[in-house]
Amino acid sequence: MSYQVLARKWRPKTFEDMVGQSHILKALSNALDKNRLHHAYLFTGTRGVGKTTLARILAKCLNCEKGVSSKPCNECNACIAVDEGRFVDLIEVDAASRTGVDDTRDLLENVAFSPTIGRYKVYLIDEVHMFSKSSFAALLKTLEEPPEHVKFVFATTENKKIPVTILSRCLQFNLNHLTVDQISKQIEMILKSENITYDKPSVELISHSAYGSMRDALSLLDQAIAYGNGELTESEVRMLMGTIDNQDLYSLIQSLVNSDSETLLNTVEKISMQNPDYDFLLSELLSLLQKIATVQLLPDNSENILKKDKAVVEFAGSMTKEEVQLYYQIGMMGRKDLYFSPDARSGLEMIMIRMLAFKPTEISEEVKKKQVTESLEKPNQSPTQNESSGETWQDMINTMELVGLVNELARNCVLKSQDKDKIELLLKPSCDFLLKENLKVRLEKVIKEKLGSDIKLIINIEESDTESPAEADARIKKDKQNVAKEAVKNDPDVKSLLDTFDATIDQDSIQPQ
Repeated sequence: MSYQVLARKWRPKTFEDMVGQSHILKALSNALDKNRLHHAYLFTGTRGVGKTTLARILAKCLNCEKGVSSKPCNECNACIAVDEGRFVDLIEVDAASRTGVDDTRDLLENVAFSPTIGRYKVYLIDEVHMFSKSSFAALLKTLEEPPEHVKFVFATTENKKIPVTILSRCLQFNLNHLTVDQISKQIEMILKSENITYDKPSVELISHSAYGSMRDALSLLDQAIAYGNGELTESEVRMLMGTIDNQDLYSLIQSLVNSDSETLLNTVEKISMQNPDYDFLLSELLSLLQKIATVQLLPDNSENILKKDKAVVEFAGSMTKEEVQLYYQIGMMGRKDLYFSPDARSGLEMIMIRMLAFKPTEISEEVKKKQVTESLEKPNQSPTQNESSGETWQDMINTMELVGLVNELARNCVLKSQDKDKIELLLKPSCDFLLKENLKVRLEKVIKEKLGSDIKLIINIEESDTESPAEADARIKKDKQNVAKEAVKNDPDVKSLLDTFDATIDQDSIQPQ
């Protein structure tokens, strides 16, 4: 007996055998069991998700010799004939090869005749969107008032190309992409039934590569089994599919963490020797970054399965959220442009270099505060600093956790002097409107709670050469804004957009990170 490919051998024969699509199976099962049958069904969805299979099972349910139900017996002549593709009352048509109106008329000539052996005559028209306008027009009248013994089942990957007059006469069911988990479970079940040894990483690779299509997954599985001589191992599946080892992916991420350009380029060189599928490689890299970003958001006591991946958890701890988001965005944009690069290898290398070049290197808030403190202390070190503790006026404001106008009053003052009996502040004349008695009393109360109940607060309105905390923050914010504007202005991608579309930059929209 000749070998039968897995996609055909394991084609579902009942609704229970179907993977996923529970929302559709429930609706069809209820309709069949309660004999609430429509005359036309439309199944839509991408390739390999079960449209034609579902249509054939429906034909069995309608013609099973034991009666109409959602559970055909799979033993009677009608069920067996449908499975073997020889049931004369199941008329399967490929619309792509019969687009002309004459073909459609020939097809519909026999609609009026009763079924030969079955209960219903079922017309299964695949890729129905390929019909011409004339063909749809010819179909319309029959579809509107078909004989009782006729059922139409349409399948398409592009329902938007079907006229609304046809759509309105059908029950429409949209089949979903299958998840990686659904595909993996089905593959493992098949491998166990076929007595084929495998490891889980190889199954996951195939499931990811199928992009939601069970047929694609089983075709890849057939190929992998042949390549591995009856066994599935991660290394051989990766070699077959042009993917790379996880350790190489980890090496790329680690190079970014360490800002190690040499290791980064060496890793790209090593990867290129394996002749990988660079688009798929980038998708795996993006998937890894997405996992890292997810772990960064999870609480420490989370039971999410990603917390069990040591490598992902370590990366999540060694990278900032901003870095991960930046790398992901660069990878996404780079993947779109990969086709336009001189060659795929140099495209990948440039994407990784861009990630490294644009790695956030902004000065931390602690360093900024230290710089502000130093600038505040330079003009008059001793009078603007608490000699006993080394605290600056900015430090004291931070620890007092002031709010509202009291905070504004304090932040616009400069510390002139401080001893055990009093603390003297200077408020610039431009901010004299803040010097209200009630605000001063509230500020003095907080200072006494921090430094001692006997200390007295004095605030004089007077010019000062020293920056107040408010002025320092404003200067830093302005500097950051200028740096951000300069970075946007010099960004090569922005320059390209400006030149291509004769565009201008909205300066007010630029926000420092």
